[in-house]
Amino acid sequence: MIQTHPNDPPLTGAEAAKVAWLIARMTKRGLAGEQVDQSDLQKKLDRILDGARKRAEKAAAAAEK
Repeated sequence: MIQTHPNDPPLTGAEAAKVAWLIARMTKRGLAGEQVDQSDLQKKLDRILDGARKRAEKAAAAAEK
């Protein structure tokens, strides 16, 4: 598991690779200008982090049992 930020859940290797790819794409779009829409990439990033957060909560609940 990879911890990217203290507030973010731990990511698997595949999730970390997807996050890195999305951030690279967002950076590239950012270079094009501030008027470029990045909401689609942000939604994908949010979905990955939400899935990781749910998995971490499930693992924590299973460890408590």
